Amino acid sequence: MANNLVNKRDVDFVLYEQIGIMDLTRRELYSIYSKDEFDMVIEQAIKFAENELEPCNVDGDRIGARWKDGEVTLPASFYNPLKMFGEQGWVAACEDPELGGQGLPHVVFTACNEVFHAANTAINLYPSLAHGTFTMVNKYGTEDQKRKYLEKLLSYEWAGTMNLTEPGAGSSLAHIQTKAEKIDDIHYRIKGQKIFITGGEHDAHPNIIHPVLARIEGDPPGIKGISIFLVPRYHVKDDGTIGDRNDITCAGIEHKMGLRGSATCQMSFGDNDNCIGEILGKPGQGIQIMFLIMNEERLNVGVQSVGLASTAYLNALQYAKERLQGVDIRKKGSSSEQVAIINHPDVRRNLLDMKSRLEGLRALIYYTAYLLDLEKAETDEEKKRDCFNMVEFFTPICKAYSSEVAAGICSNAVNVFGGYGYCQDYPVEQYFRDQKITALYEGTNAIHANDLLTRKMRLGKGKVLRDVLVEIDAAVKTASEIEELKQMADMVGGARKHFEQAANFLLEQLSGEKAMESFQKALPMLMITGDMILGWMHLWQCTVAYTRLMKIFKDRGVVTGDEKEEVIRDNQDAAFYQGKIVSSTYYINENMKTIESRVQIIMSGNDAPLRMFEESF
Repeated sequence: MANNLVNKRDVDFVLYEQIGIMDLTRRELYSIYSKDEFDMVIEQAIKFAENELEPCNVDGDRIGARWKDGEVTLPASFYNPLKMFGEQGWVAACEDPELGGQGLPHVVFTACNEVFHAANTAINLYPSLAHGTFTMVNKYGTEDQKRKYLEKLLSYEWAGTMNLTEPGAGSSLAHIQTKAEKIDDIHYRIKGQKIFITGGEHDAHPNIIHPVLARIEGDPPGIKGISIFLVPRYHVKDDGTIGDRNDITCAGIEHKMGLRGSATCQMSFGDNDNCIGEILGKPGQGIQIMFLIMNEERLNVGVQSVGLASTAYLNALQYAKERLQGVDIRKKGSSSEQVAIINHPDVRRNLLDMKSRLEGLRALIYYTAYLLDLEKAETDEEKKRDCFNMVEFFTPICKAYSSEVAAGICSNAVNVFGGYGYCQDYPVEQYFRDQKITALYEGTNAIHANDLLTRKMRLGKGKVLRDVLVEIDAAVKTASEIEELKQMADMVGGARKHFEQAANFLLEQLSGEKAMESFQKALPMLMITGDMILGWMHLWQCTVAYTRLMKIFKDRGVVTGDEKEEVIRDNQDAAFYQGKIVSSTYYINENMKTIESRVQIIMSGNDAPLRMFEESF
């Protein structure tokens, strides 16, 4: 049965027909899985999302997390679903079975995670942070730390967080002030404040394990002097049971535009000089270790954006099919019969624009997750490194570009509803508010644009960027061999040349004396990069869909336009493939042609923002 969370048919298309994830099962690491098992997991995720997560989404927004006297309570409807995240094994889904996981491919879990975010992104942030804490302890923890924490985190009996940001150190982590005073080789006395801490305090779990960035007294300033510590809300005894309360206080929670069911906490460590933490890894490794969870969360932000955009689009689509308003423009003056608003040209354009962008984002996010699986399963070290570097390249695009595009999709969904979209009668206004944070947390989008330009485009001395261009060229070549797709292939190929030209131009500026000029163009360049990648994804999808649709026509023995139209109206797969072809055609026509002009703007040398005096703004 169709739902308003995700289009399961499109999920299947990206997984099995475009990317071809069944190739993973030919590798030893994933050989135990079959398509039936993948399907069963995704269906179970949809069932969990529909029955447990979506019903309490409104409570998260209207009731929200509440703070009183240092304690945070969640909406009553949140507790059972949070418990079920652990009971159903979602936190452990991709982990090694020897650790208590299921060994599921990341790409399959990403499909599940999308529907979780679509149903209730606020509640879904809690378990994701438990997994992030698990990941850090599993890789860098001592045997004693692993014994104390891993099983509790992976089963989601205990929660996790990430404590980076401080009042005076947001994106600039080099300036953090939280201090660590050494007690012995493992234990340190922690003192400082952290802000914007998701799930920093709440009553859904008996213990919360806080990874906290702090500087050991005497260590150098800057990034290299930062270490990371495991600071449990309650001390853990040698037998694994919970002991006394640690010296940790939640001083309050933020009152936010959206994601109100997610407790965003102000945390104070060591008000009574008795907050004890255990160092994780070695002194000075804090940023290196924290980046394990930061990169995981950045990809998760991309999935969050796709999930919210998905449900916003599907709700708008359903409304457009049901809402009667106005007459057919072709019959204006001769008919008073009202039609569903999906019949109005601008609504149709809006819906198709949303659909095409959403489907491109889904393909990007799933493909990146697939590369994670290839890296994990690959035995050849060079190929393993290539996959890792491709994921590194795509990460800022998945996070930043997806959040920008998804914000537009959610905004346009509100527009489809008209005035009702601005009201709480329908859910799209909440999706719009919930989605905005994705452009801000886990690093603002401008920071990720700088990262893409200064680091990711230079990975392997430019090899990774060249590898991406090779993949685009291959898709263009394949599509060009189909006469009906040649024009679209030419547009993608042309945009690819302009994209490479802009990348080389900005990288040359960075290497010279015009670094400031290059940085001011970083975000526009990130958006061009994302559009280019989606152009590639759409051409890839269109080639697959066209081939499948032609096979249906051939098997049915249809030739004429009327016969093909009848098949499309009668056959669900034919209708789906026709929709994919039209969606890709729309996206490529609307976006590839603009890349040349936007590249010209980047290369025009317009440095007006840099010449503006601060007093003149």
